[in-house]
Amino acid sequence: MAELSSAQQRFMKKRRQKLRTVTLVRILIFLAFLVIWEASARLHLIDAFIFSSPSRVTETFLSMTADGSIFRHTAITLFETLVSFLLVFAVSLLAAVLLWMSKPLSQILEPYLVVLNSLPKSALAPLLIVWLGANMRTIIVAGMSVALFGSILTIYTGFLGADPEKAKLIYTLGGRKKDVLSKVILPGSIPIFLSTMKVNIGLCLVGVIIGEFIGSREGLGYLIIYGSQVFQLDMVLMSIVILCVLAMGLYQLLGLAERLYRKKGL
Repeated sequence: MAELSSAQQRFMKKRRQKLRTVTLVRILIFLAFLVIWEASARLHLIDAFIFSSPSRVTETFLSMTADGSIFRHTAITLFETLVSFLLVFAVSLLAAVLLWMSKPLSQILEPYLVVLNSLPKSALAPLLIVWLGANMRTIIVAGMSVALFGSILTIYTGFLGADPEKAKLIYTLGGRKKDVLSKVILPGSIPIFLSTMKVNIGLCLVGVIIGEFIGSREGLGYLIIYGSQVFQLDMVLMSIVILCVLAMGLYQLLGLAERLYRKKGL
Protein backbone atom coordinates (compact mmCIF):
# COMPACT_ATOMS: atom_id res chain seq x y z
CA MET A 1 0.00 0.00 0.00
CA ALA A 2 2.91 2.33 0.79
CA GLU A 3 4.41 1.79 -2.67
CA LEU A 4 1.02 2.37 -4.28
CA SER A 5 0.52 5.56 -2.29
CA SER A 6 3.98 6.77 -3.30
CA ALA A 7 3.25 6.04 -6.96
CA GLN A 8 -0.02 7.92 -6.72
CA GLN A 9 1.74 10.90 -5.20
CA ARG A 10 4.32 10.93 -7.99
CA PHE A 11 1.54 10.71 -10.57
CA MET A 12 -0.41 13.58 -9.01
CA LYS A 13 2.74 15.70 -8.71
CA LYS A 14 3.57 15.09 -12.36
CA ARG A 15 0.01 15.93 -13.35
CA ARG A 16 0.06 19.20 -11.39
CA GLN A 17 3.37 20.15 -12.97
CA LYS A 18 1.94 19.45 -16.42
CA LEU A 19 -1.11 21.62 -15.71
CA ARG A 20 1.09 24.46 -14.45
CA THR A 21 3.26 24.19 -17.55
CA VAL A 22 0.23 24.31 -19.84
CA THR A 23 -1.15 27.35 -17.97
CA LEU A 24 2.22 29.12 -18.12
CA VAL A 25 2.57 28.49 -21.86
CA ARG A 26 -0.94 29.83 -22.45
CA ILE A 27 -0.13 33.01 -20.53
CA LEU A 28 3.18 33.47 -22.34
CA ILE A 29 1.51 33.06 -25.75
CA PHE A 30 -1.10 35.68 -24.81
CA LEU A 31 1.52 38.12 -23.50
CA ALA A 32 3.66 37.60 -26.61
CA PHE A 33 0.65 38.37 -28.78
CA LEU A 34 0.02 41.61 -26.89
CA VAL A 35 3.67 42.65 -27.10
CA ILE A 36 3.88 41.94 -30.84
CA TRP A 37 0.60 43.75 -31.45
CA GLU A 38 1.67 46.83 -29.46
CA ALA A 39 5.15 46.90 -30.99
CA SER A 40 3.78 46.53 -34.52
CA ALA A 41 1.47 49.51 -33.96
CA ARG A 42 4.19 51.71 -32.45
CA LEU A 43 6.69 50.83 -35.18
CA HIS A 44 4.05 51.51 -37.84
CA LEU A 45 4.22 47.97 -39.16
CA ILE A 46 0.43 48.03 -38.98
CA ASP A 47 -1.99 50.94 -39.13
CA ALA A 48 -2.93 51.66 -35.50
CA PHE A 49 -6.07 53.46 -36.65
CA ILE A 50 -7.40 50.30 -38.30
CA PHE A 51 -5.87 47.57 -36.13
CA SER A 52 -5.72 49.57 -32.88
CA SER A 53 -3.30 48.42 -30.15
CA PRO A 54 -3.49 47.13 -26.56
CA SER A 55 -2.67 50.59 -25.18
CA ARG A 56 -5.39 52.28 -27.27
CA VAL A 57 -7.93 49.63 -26.25
CA THR A 58 -6.98 50.14 -22.61
CA GLU A 59 -7.32 53.92 -22.92
CA THR A 60 -10.79 53.52 -24.44
CA PHE A 61 -11.80 51.17 -21.65
CA LEU A 62 -10.55 53.54 -18.96
CA SER A 63 -12.36 56.51 -20.54
CA MET A 64 -15.63 54.57 -20.69
CA THR A 65 -15.03 53.32 -17.15
CA ALA A 66 -14.74 56.89 -15.93
CA ASP A 67 -18.28 57.76 -17.04
CA GLY A 68 -19.64 54.30 -16.20
CA SER A 69 -21.01 53.65 -19.68
CA ILE A 70 -19.03 50.47 -20.26
CA PHE A 71 -20.50 48.90 -17.12
CA ARG A 72 -24.03 49.67 -18.30
CA HIS A 73 -23.46 48.18 -21.75
CA THR A 74 -21.74 45.09 -20.32
CA ALA A 75 -24.45 44.56 -17.70
CA ILE A 76 -27.19 44.76 -20.34
CA THR A 77 -25.53 42.17 -22.57
CA LEU A 78 -24.85 39.90 -19.59
CA PHE A 79 -28.45 40.19 -18.37
CA GLU A 80 -29.88 39.43 -21.80
CA THR A 81 -27.55 36.45 -22.17
CA LEU A 82 -28.41 34.96 -18.77
CA VAL A 83 -32.15 35.39 -19.28
CA SER A 84 -32.06 33.78 -22.72
CA PHE A 85 -29.81 31.00 -21.35
CA LEU A 86 -32.19 30.18 -18.49
CA LEU A 87 -35.23 30.30 -20.77
CA VAL A 88 -33.51 28.01 -23.28
CA PHE A 89 -32.80 25.44 -20.58
CA ALA A 90 -36.33 25.58 -19.18
CA VAL A 91 -38.07 25.42 -22.56
CA SER A 92 -35.76 22.74 -23.99
CA LEU A 93 -36.17 20.58 -20.88
CA LEU A 94 -39.95 20.87 -21.04
CA ALA A 95 -40.01 20.16 -24.77
CA ALA A 96 -37.69 17.16 -24.41
CA VAL A 97 -39.91 15.73 -21.67
CA LEU A 98 -43.00 16.13 -23.85
CA LEU A 99 -41.25 14.47 -26.79
CA TRP A 100 -40.12 11.58 -24.58
CA MET A 101 -43.58 11.15 -23.06
CA SER A 102 -45.29 11.03 -26.45
CA LYS A 103 -43.60 9.02 -29.20
CA PRO A 104 -46.10 10.14 -31.90
CA LEU A 105 -45.37 13.76 -30.99
CA SER A 106 -41.62 13.18 -31.30
CA GLN A 107 -42.05 11.48 -34.67
CA ILE A 108 -44.07 14.43 -35.95
CA LEU A 109 -41.90 17.25 -34.59
CA GLU A 110 -38.38 15.86 -34.87
CA PRO A 111 -37.92 16.71 -38.60
CA TYR A 112 -39.06 20.28 -37.93
CA LEU A 113 -36.62 20.61 -35.03
CA VAL A 114 -33.78 19.39 -37.23
CA VAL A 115 -34.66 21.92 -39.95
CA LEU A 116 -35.02 24.79 -37.48
CA ASN A 117 -31.73 23.88 -35.84
CA SER A 118 -30.00 23.95 -39.23
CA LEU A 119 -31.47 27.32 -40.19
CA PRO A 120 -28.97 30.23 -40.01
CA LYS A 121 -30.25 32.16 -37.00
CA SER A 122 -28.88 35.47 -38.24
CA ALA A 123 -31.58 35.28 -40.93
CA LEU A 124 -34.26 35.32 -38.23
CA ALA A 125 -33.04 38.44 -36.43
CA PRO A 126 -34.45 40.99 -38.92
CA LEU A 127 -37.82 39.21 -38.85
CA LEU A 128 -37.84 39.22 -35.06
CA ILE A 129 -37.21 42.97 -35.06
CA VAL A 130 -40.17 43.50 -37.39
CA TRP A 131 -42.47 41.13 -35.50
CA LEU A 132 -41.57 42.06 -31.91
CA GLY A 133 -40.04 45.51 -32.23
CA ALA A 134 -36.59 46.81 -31.34
CA ASN A 135 -36.52 46.07 -27.62
CA MET A 136 -34.85 43.83 -25.05
CA ARG A 137 -37.51 41.14 -25.43
CA THR A 138 -36.59 40.72 -29.09
CA ILE A 139 -32.89 40.43 -28.26
CA ILE A 140 -33.60 37.75 -25.65
CA VAL A 141 -35.68 35.83 -28.19
CA ALA A 142 -32.82 36.17 -30.70
CA GLY A 143 -30.46 34.73 -28.10
CA MET A 144 -32.83 31.84 -27.47
CA SER A 145 -33.28 31.07 -31.17
CA VAL A 146 -29.60 30.23 -31.62
CA ALA A 147 -29.47 27.55 -28.90
CA LEU A 148 -33.04 26.34 -28.38
CA PHE A 149 -33.60 23.75 -31.08
CA GLY A 150 -30.20 22.11 -30.76
CA SER A 151 -30.66 21.97 -27.00
CA ILE A 152 -34.03 20.22 -27.36
CA LEU A 153 -32.56 17.61 -29.70
CA THR A 154 -29.54 17.02 -27.47
CA ILE A 155 -31.55 16.58 -24.28
CA TYR A 156 -34.17 14.41 -26.00
CA THR A 157 -31.43 12.19 -27.46
CA GLY A 158 -29.95 11.91 -23.98
CA PHE A 159 -33.33 10.79 -22.63
CA LEU A 160 -33.47 8.04 -25.24
CA GLY A 161 -30.02 6.83 -24.17
CA ALA A 162 -31.03 6.28 -20.53
CA ASP A 163 -30.49 2.85 -18.94
CA PRO A 164 -33.32 0.64 -20.29
CA GLU A 165 -32.82 -1.99 -17.56
CA LYS A 166 -33.68 0.48 -14.80
CA ALA A 167 -36.77 1.59 -16.70
CA LYS A 168 -37.82 -2.02 -17.20
CA LEU A 169 -37.40 -2.67 -13.47
CA ILE A 170 -39.69 0.24 -12.58
CA TYR A 171 -42.34 -0.99 -15.03
CA THR A 172 -42.03 -4.50 -13.56
CA LEU A 173 -42.66 -3.14 -10.07
CA GLY A 174 -45.82 -1.41 -11.25
CA GLY A 175 -44.41 2.02 -11.96
CA ARG A 176 -45.59 4.32 -14.72
CA LYS A 177 -43.87 6.45 -17.29
CA LYS A 178 -43.77 9.45 -14.97
CA ASP A 179 -41.94 7.29 -12.41
CA VAL A 180 -39.35 6.31 -15.00
CA LEU A 181 -38.96 9.99 -15.84
CA SER A 182 -38.46 11.11 -12.25
CA LYS A 183 -36.39 8.14 -11.05
CA VAL A 184 -34.27 7.25 -14.08
CA ILE A 185 -34.41 9.75 -16.94
CA LEU A 186 -33.94 13.08 -15.18
CA PRO A 187 -31.34 12.00 -12.58
CA GLY A 188 -29.36 10.11 -15.20
CA SER A 189 -29.39 13.08 -17.58
CA ILE A 190 -27.75 15.62 -15.27
CA PRO A 191 -24.34 15.26 -17.00
CA ILE A 192 -26.08 15.88 -20.33
CA PHE A 193 -27.79 18.96 -18.88
CA LEU A 194 -24.45 20.36 -17.72
CA SER A 195 -22.63 19.70 -20.98
CA THR A 196 -25.53 21.16 -22.97
CA MET A 197 -25.56 24.26 -20.78
CA LYS A 198 -21.84 24.79 -21.41
CA VAL A 199 -22.55 24.88 -25.13
CA ASN A 200 -25.73 26.95 -24.78
CA ILE A 201 -24.17 29.80 -22.82
CA GLY A 202 -21.88 30.64 -25.72
CA LEU A 203 -24.64 30.24 -28.29
CA CYS A 204 -26.97 32.52 -26.31
CA LEU A 205 -24.25 35.15 -26.14
CA VAL A 206 -23.84 34.94 -29.92
CA GLY A 207 -27.60 35.28 -30.43
CA VAL A 208 -27.81 38.27 -28.11
CA ILE A 209 -24.99 40.02 -29.96
CA ILE A 210 -26.73 39.36 -33.28
CA GLY A 211 -29.90 40.90 -31.87
CA GLU A 212 -28.00 43.91 -30.53
CA PHE A 213 -26.38 44.41 -33.93
CA ILE A 214 -29.77 45.01 -35.49
CA GLY A 215 -32.17 46.38 -32.93
CA SER A 216 -30.50 47.84 -29.85
CA ARG A 217 -29.17 51.14 -28.56
CA GLU A 218 -27.33 49.54 -25.64
CA GLY A 219 -25.09 46.56 -25.07
CA LEU A 220 -21.73 45.37 -26.36
CA GLY A 221 -23.21 44.42 -29.74
CA TYR A 222 -24.42 47.99 -30.16
CA LEU A 223 -20.95 49.32 -29.27
CA ILE A 224 -19.39 47.08 -31.94
CA ILE A 225 -21.79 48.30 -34.64
CA TYR A 226 -21.61 51.93 -33.53
CA GLY A 227 -17.81 51.88 -33.30
CA SER A 228 -17.47 50.40 -36.80
CA GLN A 229 -19.86 52.98 -38.24
CA VAL A 230 -17.97 55.96 -36.82
CA PHE A 231 -14.54 54.30 -37.29
CA GLN A 232 -13.83 54.08 -33.55
CA LEU A 233 -12.16 50.71 -33.92
CA ASP A 234 -10.63 50.96 -30.45
CA MET A 235 -14.18 50.71 -29.12
CA VAL A 236 -14.92 47.75 -31.39
CA LEU A 237 -11.88 45.78 -30.23
CA MET A 238 -12.49 46.71 -26.60
CA SER A 239 -16.05 45.34 -26.87
CA ILE A 240 -14.76 42.14 -28.48
CA VAL A 241 -12.23 41.68 -25.67
CA ILE A 242 -14.95 42.14 -23.05
CA LEU A 243 -17.13 39.60 -24.88
CA CYS A 244 -14.25 37.12 -24.80
CA VAL A 245 -13.85 37.65 -21.06
CA LEU A 246 -17.60 37.23 -20.50
CA ALA A 247 -17.74 34.05 -22.57
CA MET A 248 -14.73 32.59 -20.79
CA GLY A 249 -16.05 33.48 -17.35
CA LEU A 250 -19.51 32.04 -17.94
CA TYR A 251 -18.06 28.87 -19.46
CA GLN A 252 -15.68 28.43 -16.52
CA LEU A 253 -18.53 28.82 -14.03
CA LEU A 254 -20.50 26.06 -15.73
CA GLY A 255 -17.36 23.95 -15.98
CA LEU A 256 -16.86 24.40 -12.22
CA ALA A 257 -20.45 23.27 -11.60
CA GLU A 258 -19.83 20.20 -13.75
CA ARG A 259 -16.62 19.33 -11.87
CA LEU A 260 -18.34 19.75 -8.50
CA TYR A 261 -21.14 17.45 -9.63
CA ARG A 262 -18.71 14.79 -10.81
CA LYS A 263 -16.69 15.06 -7.62
CA LYS A 264 -19.86 14.71 -5.56
CA GLY A 265 -20.95 11.75 -7.68
CA LEU A 266 -17.64 10.02 -7.10
